[in-house]
Amino acid sequence: MRRTIQGMEIFTLHRGSAPLLVSLPHDGTHAPEAIAARLTDDARRVPDTDWHIARLYAFARDFGASVLVPTHSRYVIDLNRGEDDVSLYPGQNTTGLCPVVRFSGDPVYRDGKQPSEDEVRARVDTYWRPYHIALRGELDRLRAAHGAVVLWEGHSIRGELPFLFDGRLPDLNLGTAGGASAGGALQRRLEAVLAGQARYDWVHNGRFRGGYITRHYADPARGIQAVQLEISQRTYMDEDSFAWDDARAAQLQPVLHRLIEAALAGD
Repeated sequence: MRRTIQGMEIFTLHRGSAPLLVSLPHDGTHAPEAIAARLTDDARRVPDTDWHIARLYAFARDFGASVLVPTHSRYVIDLNRGEDDVSLYPGQNTTGLCPVVRFSGDPVYRDGKQPSEDEVRARVDTYWRPYHIALRGELDRLRAAHGAVVLWEGHSIRGELPFLFDGRLPDLNLGTAGGASAGGALQRRLEAVLAGQARYDWVHNGRFRGGYITRHYADPARGIQAVQLEISQRTYMDEDSFAWDDARAAQLQPVLHRLIEAALAGD
């Protein structure tokens, strides 16, 4: 399924048969020219993209998962923030619904070219709302079919970003909103996979505990569990050139396979 508005593709949704929806809200790289022309030269490279994350999770379709992927950059709108733009990490540096600063702390827009509040509202209607309607609809479809569903939020980020966090981010960062977005059995299965491998360091509910989508859509009591995995990009790509690295990705993907298998194992 592809959703378009006025000839623009907003997202693609692959509808699977298993009780798992993989949402990849920061995979998009496109910025319409009316927006791109106002970005700084560095921001036009959309460096804060979750690079290649849809490629990394392409195998999930073989497990029967549904996969939801946007086309537009987070610089157009951040789909993993609420439309009210309330900070997910109070007291810490972060970026907004329509970011005006990059993960480096540098500006996204040229001087005086930031979006107005009216423009932000228009972007919510054009890009944010269709994605979230599709996400909710697919969760409801899968829960109706299976009685329960897991929402897997796939993310990646540069492993060292002083503006956002101190030091080096662990390779794999599992988030379950402090335990609120997933049942204990699911969390234990995922932790067992991470503990059972020796290549990557990991943390559960560390700096990245789950964004808006994880926190908003999770409802374990009604059979909807949600998990976010934030992956340090050094594990599968070159962080400076943004190039995919076949060798690194080939080492990481078996771990992701086991995590997805654990998410589908059921309680």
